[in-house]
Amino acid sequence: MDRRQFLKITGLSAAACGVGMMGGCGNPGKETEVQMTYRTHPESGDKVSLLGYGCMRWPAVKNEDGTETVDQEMVNALVDHALANGVNYFDAAPMYHDGECERITGEALSRHPRESYFIATKLSNFKDASAEASMQMYRKSFEDLRTDYIDYYLLHSVKDAETLQKRFIDNGMLDFLLEERKAGRIRHLGFSFHGNQKGFDQLLALHEKYHWDFVQIQLNYSDWTHPGRRNSQAQYLYGELEKADIPVIVMEPLLGGRLANPPKNIADRLKEKDPTKSMASWAFRFAGTPPKILTVLSGMTYMEHLQDNLNTFSPLKAMTEAEMAFMDDTAALMEKYPVIKCTRCQYCMPCPYGVDIPGIFTHYNKCVNEGFIAENTRSTDYRKARRAYLVSYDRTVGKLSQADRCIGCNKCVRKCPQGISIPYEIRKIDRYIEELRRKG
Repeated sequence: MDRRQFLKITGLSAAACGVGMMGGCGNPGKETEVQMTYRTHPESGDKVSLLGYGCMRWPAVKNEDGTETVDQEMVNALVDHALANGVNYFDAAPMYHDGECERITGEALSRHPRESYFIATKLSNFKDASAEASMQMYRKSFEDLRTDYIDYYLLHSVKDAETLQKRFIDNGMLDFLLEERKAGRIRHLGFSFHGNQKGFDQLLALHEKYHWDFVQIQLNYSDWTHPGRRNSQAQYLYGELEKADIPVIVMEPLLGGRLANPPKNIADRLKEKDPTKSMASWAFRFAGTPPKILTVLSGMTYMEHLQDNLNTFSPLKAMTEAEMAFMDDTAALMEKYPVIKCTRCQYCMPCPYGVDIPGIFTHYNKCVNEGFIAENTRSTDYRKARRAYLVSYDRTVGKLSQADRCIGCNKCVRKCPQGISIPYEIRKIDRYIEELRRKG
């Protein structure tokens, strides 16, 4: 679908939304004509769309100098179309899109009545956790998002009690945010979690003291019982939150897109089960089925993504126990594929030496899934696989951003929420590429 066609479609949707706004058109807590599935926050009564809009991957256009800029016109059209079809939860952060995410999202949303959507954003004080810098980031969020209150405010990427202490307690920010919640400038206060079970238990034990209004966790059918090396089973995290009666926000339902493009035999397995459904729809149905899930975030860059997800959630057909078990078995099969568990979150970026870490990992995983990993020189497909890998690698990753630029400084490792040993994996891929070039 080209840009003109997309804008025409979404323009019509926005017009329809404008005409029907008195009837709701995505308006929280009001009746709408759309079939979106909603979940209700048990304390505030917020009627939240089960499909939430993750604002980390807005569409971009290339400039004449080769750099990219977020396409505000397309963002506006996506927001219009989402609202027109019942999506009312938008998740931003100060660090996304090189610090421009909140401004871009705020510009798009401010064209609609403030009561028609919920805004979520975060205190992303990774680089500077001082009280001054943290307070400045907090104030700027209101300015960029063009709002005088934030519906869902998160302490961003908390791993354990130690992280909480260093980034939010020692600087007085958590006490300040609790007061802001009392004043109504923050309506709900929670945190996004990236860590192990021990760290999660520490944070949940503080619920009685701080009263977490919600918690955001990584949940998908792969992580349900087969998580990455440093992550916890999503089944455990969800179960503990359910017992504590804390609403759950889901991030990474597609595991950085990997569950939308699984290995061929996994795709065939899902297609055999239901040939009419997309790969992504299986993952979203799984993530949206547990009843304590408030919303499932999706970074929908293109109209095709948004429309497919709207089809899945309007309304959501919850999975049966048998289907949930089928997806867990599917995840076990996926464990046999040597993919790197990168979700393209960009937290490792920028690399001080220019390495495109997410790009290199995404390309490698794509080749694994599509069978273009050339391992045996005697294989009849070796030359085809070798050429496919090298040609697509040079096209996908710029010469000055390739794996051979890595010096192993390890600055990226501590930033990775998935616990990937990034320099090790990058060097492994670099050796593989050099071997392919040499054998050519």
